[in-house]
Amino acid sequence: MRQVVVILILAVLGWYGYGRYQEHQRRSDSPPVRSDPVGRPLENSVRRQQFENFRCDGRTTCSQMTSCAEATFFLKNCPGTKMDEDRDGVPCEQQWCK
Repeated sequence: MRQVVVILILAVLGWYGYGRYQEHQRRSDSPPVRSDPVGRPLENSVRRQQFENFRCDGRTTCSQMTSCAEATFFLKNCPGTKMDEDRDGVPCEQQWCK
């Protein structure tokens, strides 16, 4: 009886592990889709390059930003920003993202 239980446990673990392996393979087979900080797919290389140029550098307020795209990047990717007073996900609505 003990051998049956051990074999059953090993079979269940093998089945679970194989399912996880297949899931991992499906994810790695498809190329990742890059998106902008709002979560929309990037359509052109100019926009993609623009977001790649932004880096978290300690700026936290709208007056320190130079565009809506920059403010959006900082809001979504950098800690401690103070650019979304109404917490609707759109930064600097008075200055950049009207």
